[in-house]
Parts: sequence; structure tokens; C-alpha cells
Amino acid sequence: MVRQIGMVATVICSVMLLACDPQRISELEEGVSTEADVRTRFGEPEKIWDGAGGSRVFEYNRQPEGVRNYMITIGPDGRMSALRQVLTPENFSRIVPGMMMEEVRRALGKPARITRYDRQREIHYDWRYLEPPNTTMAFTVVFSPDYRVLRTMQTLEPDEKGGPR
Repeated sequence: MVRQIGMVATVICSVMLLACDPQRISELEEGVSTEADVRTRFGEPEKIWDGAGGSRVFEYNRQPEGVRNYMITIGPDGRMSALRQVLTPENFSRIVPGMMMEEVRRALGKPARITRYDRQREIHYDWRYLEPPNTTMAFTVVFSPDYRVLRTMQTLEPDEKGGPR
């Protein structure tokens, strides 16, 4: 019983945090907001990537509960130069066979789940995303044992019982 209450509380907190993203985003302005402004609204990034020309890219992950991942670029001047939701068909189309896992991770952020299929010699990275208007989907990148992309696929995100949502 206590475990179920804890799980429900975790889900409620996650949903509340995700609902705050549009408000946080509306409070930031490209070219004006500072790194401190970004950190105040979004907290510590999941990861910080080196960007072009001395910029840094802050990864804000909303997986596995959410259907968005954000990359926020901080220029060398300390100001936010871009804020992008990266789980999009356009970004998915850039993931091609032969790419390394690090490149994919940098493009899409942390996945919702990683599953190893030892017999098939494959590793699947899954990202949850929203297909407009409100269909939850999974974008899967299939890697070889040396973490090179073999292929990608998109499927309906199964519910907790294994069926489509």
C-alpha cells in the first residue's frame, strides 16, 4: 500500500513539473535571458554539451514520464541564444545508420528507456514523444553492440499492460 502511494505521488509530482514547462519557457527570452535565469526556471541540466563557438547546450530531459526534451543554448556571453524541444520528426529524420550513440544522445537527449536484446545483438533506445494532436508515440533507435545506429522505427507507445494507448 505504501509503495503504491509513493508511486502515485511520484507520478503526480512529475505531471505537475511537466505542466510548468510552458510557464517557464514563456518567462525566458532568447538574447536577453541569462544562464542564471535558465537555471532558476529549469534547475540543473541533465547534461551540459559543448556547443559551437564557445557556447554550451543544457539538456533538460522530461523522459520517461514526459514526451519532450529541451536543449537550451547558452552563448559565450552567458545569454540564452536558443531553446528547442528536440523530440520532433525533423530531428528524428537526422538519425541515420552508422551514427554513434553519443551523436544521437546529443541530438535527442536522454531516452525514456534502454533495452538490450543480447540474442539479436541489439540495444534499443526509446524516446516518448507526442504525435499531434495527442497520440503518445515511441521513437526507437536500434544500435549494434558497438553503439552504431542500425535503424530507427516509430510505434505507438504501449500502455502499462503492454497494449497500445
